[in-house]
Amino acid sequence: MHLLQPREHPSQLMKWLSPVLAIGLTLIVGIILFRCLGYDPLKTLYIFFISPLTTWYGWSELVVKASPLILIALGLSIGFRAKLFNIGAEGQFTMGAVFGGGVAILCYGHEGMWTLPLMLLMGALGGAIWGAIPALLKTVFNAEETLTTLMLNYVASFVLLYLINGPWRDPNGMNFPQSVMFSDHSLLPLLNDTTRINVSVFITLILVVLFWFFVQKSMQAFKLAVSGQAPAAAKYAGFSATKTVWFSLIISGMMAGLAGICEVAGPIGQLNPNLSPGYGYAAIIVAYLGRLNPIGIVLSAFLMALIYLGGEMAQMQLQLPVAIAGVFQGLLLMFLLAADAFIENKYRFSKAKVSALSAQG
Repeated sequence: MHLLQPREHPSQLMKWLSPVLAIGLTLIVGIILFRCLGYDPLKTLYIFFISPLTTWYGWSELVVKASPLILIALGLSIGFRAKLFNIGAEGQFTMGAVFGGGVAILCYGHEGMWTLPLMLLMGALGGAIWGAIPALLKTVFNAEETLTTLMLNYVASFVLLYLINGPWRDPNGMNFPQSVMFSDHSLLPLLNDTTRINVSVFITLILVVLFWFFVQKSMQAFKLAVSGQAPAAAKYAGFSATKTVWFSLIISGMMAGLAGICEVAGPIGQLNPNLSPGYGYAAIIVAYLGRLNPIGIVLSAFLMALIYLGGEMAQMQLQLPVAIAGVFQGLLLMFLLAADAFIENKYRFSKAKVSALSAQG
């Protein structure tokens, strides 16, 4: 007998409340963790989750960090609906930055009004190509997309390192591995001069609305959901599994690539080895925490962005390692998966387990 047995009618209310439960449990463990480290838990949590929101600049940085998370998570949610687990958004983000940033570098000194639109287009194309590779491997060789997308993350990072250490290195950069700073024609315009928020937030808002309509109204979204929840029924209905794989991985790659070029043409302004603090991996948590719903993704992206900001504040004010943000992200994902497991399944003692406990008693 299995210890976890599927429930016939899982609670829909609890499915939506499980992120709240996961957040609460994460905070409880955080209190225990900070106490064990010798810090005042309430003061530390205040610095981590409240202090970044006490200034206008903090709110603006929240938007800056949430925007790429939203874009990537929107794309990932498409594949996750079909039970296609793309773990390669980090690499797709990087290749979007490389393809789009390459336009700014190769056209340096000859830019025009056409440069920025071409950069955005090439960024999306770069991510889509990096998503198409595991789609090809999946549909032709039946390679597991979880592994292929993950391994391509490392390939993308090595491509970036080769370029900024070699042909694209800034000749006036004192031998640092970085490209030239992009010109004004290659940068997304700022909304004002006191923050780092740029016009990419409007791109994000438009795509949130488009994805909401896609999820709520389109036949393709229905096909993806059926393919993920009932593959046999999808096959019987004539839904193409091959098309589902290609569509899901290309769209998710395109969105990650768009996030990548928006990041280098926005807050960063050049190619360097530190393009992402792990947005591609954090967006996986964002997608699941948001229940694969565009509105939920927006809310969970702001929470994840707050964790990034809180980690930076804790590092500056308490000398905590910046990796503490990763600890909170990991705890959040672990509790979310655990909550979902017990919502979808009920725990049952196996006969062998009962016998073993009786023998011990």
